[in-house]
Amino acid sequence: MTAKGRPPVTIGIDVGTTATKAVAVDETGTIIARTRRPHELRVPGPGMLEVDAAAAWYRGPQQAWRDVQDPGDPKAACVAAMVPSLTAVDGRSVPFGPGLLYGDARGRAIAGLPPVGNEEWVGFLRHLAGLHPSAAGFWPAQTVANHALAGVAALDTATAMAALPLLAGTGWDEALCSEIGVRTGQLPRLVAGWEPAGDIDGVPLGAGTVDGLAELTVADATDVGDVIVTLGSTLLCWIVSDGWREVDGLWTIPHVVPDRCLVGGPSNAGGLFWDRVRAMLGDPPAGEDLDAALAALDPGDLPLWLPSIHPERTPVAGRAPTASLLGLEATHRREHLHRAALETAGFVVRRHIHVAGITPRRIVATGGGTAVGAWMQALADCTGLAVHVGAVPESAALGAAFAARLVAGLETDLADGARWATTARIVEPAERWIGPVEARYRRFVTLLDGE
Repeated sequence: MTAKGRPPVTIGIDVGTTATKAVAVDETGTIIARTRRPHELRVPGPGMLEVDAAAAWYRGPQQAWRDVQDPGDPKAACVAAMVPSLTAVDGRSVPFGPGLLYGDARGRAIAGLPPVGNEEWVGFLRHLAGLHPSAAGFWPAQTVANHALAGVAALDTATAMAALPLLAGTGWDEALCSEIGVRTGQLPRLVAGWEPAGDIDGVPLGAGTVDGLAELTVADATDVGDVIVTLGSTLLCWIVSDGWREVDGLWTIPHVVPDRCLVGGPSNAGGLFWDRVRAMLGDPPAGEDLDAALAALDPGDLPLWLPSIHPERTPVAGRAPTASLLGLEATHRREHLHRAALETAGFVVRRHIHVAGITPRRIVATGGGTAVGAWMQALADCTGLAVHVGAVPESAALGAAFAARLVAGLETDLADGARWATTARIVEPAERWIGPVEARYRRFVTLLDGE
């Protein structure tokens, strides 16, 4: 304990698609305080995805910080957020327009730029600069939150990689910025490594990190064939490889541990799709056990969803611009469509594993979706793999709290965050679902390949 009688903690803040989460964590990985501040996800038109950036990225982190700072003695903090994201800020450094999110059609690639596989950030910049050429800045969620908390317009260089090809060496590409119509001074100050970018009333604040990297830090999935599935608004599926491999239709990124890489990518089959289905169908009445109702269904009598309510970002997840429901029968009820919606996430994961060409060992599930027991069961049934369910749904905030330990000088290696990984339970595939699920998966693949 500290002289104040409070335990030393680090604070991780995760600015997500539908909520800002924060945790205060002691050195053992025990959460001392947690909070969740929801915000609205807006879909103003087909292919568009945005939030009120002032509410979600500016005020949300401030509120989350206040919620969790008191129970412990904060030694450092760090913000994680999704990529790519971008908004325009005014002379007070407050967003005055929408915060554009990954997958939004306004981030379409710009003709003539070198294709790097993810040009959304640059597309967002072109769009916002065209609307607001005199804006004081164009910042992603991490930078908005950093300024809201500590008054620094900073961004870590790892997150800035999402802006390729706008990033040139250790800084912004002045020629490309000029071509788009912005000045490098309108973009965040880049900070490398884990040096503090500023402080919140004396508490060091890191420059930020990517939410997926934060989740990976505390997942303890390092063996070749481990499959990391994050069920947030976006479904992320990464298969651990023993080296870099190029796979058509998937992304490859470095792991946090040496000699390991990750092959996979994102899909809309996570919370974006599940929440939309729930909004249309409604949740079961109070007191009704959803898990029991879904488990009691006839495994051979289910429809099939294709989940692309927005265009997918990797071809393996599908090319259709809209979702579809196939095989609906007059006898099907709400629970049939609920189970089918959960299954489609399992099918997307299985598809990623198959295309990656790496023999899977197990699934390590992280993110808020781990709280849905029926989802974990469907994931096991649809892939035929044991699902090791993470014990902390706020996994990105937890990973950001470990990153804050590096900011504070309490750690030297992000890979050591694996010691904070905890498993709540292991879910095995249910034997009676294996055959019927196999048939639906074959149809799922046929439909994706035929798009």
